[in-house]
Amino acid sequence: MDYREICKHVDHTLLSRTATWQDIRALIDDGIKYGTASVCIPPFFVKQARVYLDAIKESDPSLSLPAVCTVIGFPNGYHTTSVKFFETMDAIHNGADEIDMVINTNLVKAGEFDAVKDEIKLLKKACGDHILKVIVETCLLTQEEKVKMCEIVTQAGADFIKTSTGFSTGGATREDIALFAEHIGEGVKMKAAGGIRSIEDAEDYLKLGCERLGTSAIVKIIKQQE
Repeated sequence: MDYREICKHVDHTLLSRTATWQDIRALIDDGIKYGTASVCIPPFFVKQARVYLDAIKESDPSLSLPAVCTVIGFPNGYHTTSVKFFETMDAIHNGADEIDMVINTNLVKAGEFDAVKDEIKLLKKACGDHILKVIVETCLLTQEEKVKMCEIVTQAGADFIKTSTGFSTGGATREDIALFAEHIGEGVKMKAAGGIRSIEDAEDYLKLGCERLGTSAIVKIIKQQE
């Protein structure tokens, strides 16, 4: 598969606690150069990133720019729904195009699935036309819980189901994506994230039906091979 085609599906990610604006700006520059779908960055940097990208667009309207993606309830998901709602509204106000939210796994483990669904629905309402991806953190779920989350994400009207934060005990697996593909409803797309460290990994997940790949490695690999 052509590297440029892979990059069209990459959410080029930098969520390090030690990242500086210089690091984020370099990530954005690479996202522009290699044509990634988005740059996924901490909420703190969203406004600055939006200003930077808008200035680039103004200077060259012909450029295709990555979307600005950020994370909500990250990485543990046990923020209150009110906090997640505020985070989402704030991120969109600051210029985010896409929101990756983390579910409340505590509620899943308690079997309180209606509360999980209600939270996703509320955040999708806050997103409006902006894309909402739901991180279910598959490494913490049973097979039955993964299937249930496919159902809930579909019913809640989210745009994507996403495997992982990359900050827990495991990341994406091919088996989980195959499970998602079998159980998600029409209109829900899949994002694999966590542990995608090679071109072969990226190709495998795309062949399994993923629309997006959350990774910091793919662009680095392409740069090294130039």
